[in-house]
Amino acid sequence: MDFNKFEETAGIMFKDKSLLKQAFTHRSYINENRPPAGGSGLAHNERLEFLGDAVLELVITNYLFGRMKEASEGEMTALRSALVNAETCAKVAQALGVNDFLLLSRGEGKDIGRARTYILANTLEALIGAIYIDRDYEAAKDFILKHIAPLMEEIVSDGTWIDAKSLFQEKAQELMGLTPAYKTVRESGPDHDKHFTVSVSVGREVYGEGEGKSKQDAEQEAARDALEKKGWK
Repeated sequence: MDFNKFEETAGIMFKDKSLLKQAFTHRSYINENRPPAGGSGLAHNERLEFLGDAVLELVITNYLFGRMKEASEGEMTALRSALVNAETCAKVAQALGVNDFLLLSRGEGKDIGRARTYILANTLEALIGAIYIDRDYEAAKDFILKHIAPLMEEIVSDGTWIDAKSLFQEKAQELMGLTPAYKTVRESGPDHDKHFTVSVSVGREVYGEGEGKSKQDAEQEAARDALEKKGWK
């Protein structure tokens, strides 16, 4: 696969092209295309994703700290979460054309639903990790500030950074006199890449459901879903 087009779109040229290919390689592709005995073969992107996730959070944290002089810790934490979550990362990945370069198993390749969102988000983090290794921190920082940080204006405008759990609890207590309860409906994925589905109820009625890479993120999504369904936003 020729990654030159992606490099042009992303504005980053790799010295080690194998690192770039690894960033696009999903575990399922490796499982379906195992090399002959004794062959080295490709490596999947999970280690790069682990590194990229940390670099992304550091860059965005520094960006918000420097830009939002009057913001509280809670406000910056909420904005950072909105900028680095799966939905935002997947949106950036789609804009960069990541879908066209993914190396997936045949089964994963057919899935264009929620699972693809997480694959795109994880691949973007792996790309950031690959840039960090191939170039340096500054190159990774430039990539993040160019492609991810500008989404802050849209996120602020849409209100998607607001602490949905706090707002939903406030509304539920004010309008119904009850406190919301969250329940983990499902856990999936290996230990290093868990995905959680959480529901939120008020009394006996389920008001919303959400997914995330942590229970906290899933709870926020569930609260956001409930706010939208109830028209409490």
